[in-house]
Amino acid sequence: MRVSGRSRDPRTGQSRPYPSAVGNDRESRALNRQVWAEVNAQFTDGEADHAWTSDAISWGLFGTPESELDVLGPLLDVDVVDLACGTGYFAAWLVRRGARLVAVDLSAEQLASARRCQATYGPGFPLVQADAERLPLACDRFDLVVSEHGAAAWCDPRHWVREAARVLRPGGRLVFLTNSLLSALCVPADEGPAGELLLRGQRDVARVQWSGGGVEHHPSHGDWIAVLRANGFVVEQLREIYSPAGAHDHEYYGIATAAWAAQWPAEELWVARLADARDVP
Repeated sequence: MRVSGRSRDPRTGQSRPYPSAVGNDRESRALNRQVWAEVNAQFTDGEADHAWTSDAISWGLFGTPESELDVLGPLLDVDVVDLACGTGYFAAWLVRRGARLVAVDLSAEQLASARRCQATYGPGFPLVQADAERLPLACDRFDLVVSEHGAAAWCDPRHWVREAARVLRPGGRLVFLTNSLLSALCVPADEGPAGELLLRGQRDVARVQWSGGGVEHHPSHGDWIAVLRANGFVVEQLREIYSPAGAHDHEYYGIATAAWAAQWPAEELWVARLADARDVP
């Protein structure tokens, strides 16, 4: 599972403290590639086998079932691109339900894990190493762009949302999961998961670099709506995701405890549609 925010520092095993200065885009991409190589070695490669052999589609830290959220819609013969696919488990779930899918990620290490799982468990589908902000994919090619804790936090929304709009057909849908804005505002300055106090300003989390970690993006709700609308999307849903009854803290990612997420949303699931003829007055 790919989750941003208060995950453990790959070098120390401790929760990452809050941000220092942010470098340029090239430096940010290089840093994020390094972070995910280390996280893959620590956790996601080993977790990939379990995720690939799971039968049900689920979302996020606490495995919220797609059967409850019902945001993806029919998948049979649907052309899908999974942005920042990580080890490819989410893409595999969709292909097993009939989707024609291309999976994209910046991390060579995570894609290597995906290829290993493809060879072991199937199904096969294209795995492309690329930046979600600069997709090597044709225009008007897909019906659905999906990203589960991938592009939304780790890529600049001004760029990756534009690319999502470019590769979608008119009327195509964008579905993405990211950390809640509230959780980003409540992370302590030293270490540990989100707490019960607002600890920083909303603008401070729009683009941050975690000490020992990567560069992330946590726009406000207003900023998300603005960038989606600027790229031709109609926002259909914003689902705030809480932990279910009986949930346990995630074994690796320390963004929010299950108890915290039972009271406040730890994640946000956005659903938008690229405008088409039906939206013309």
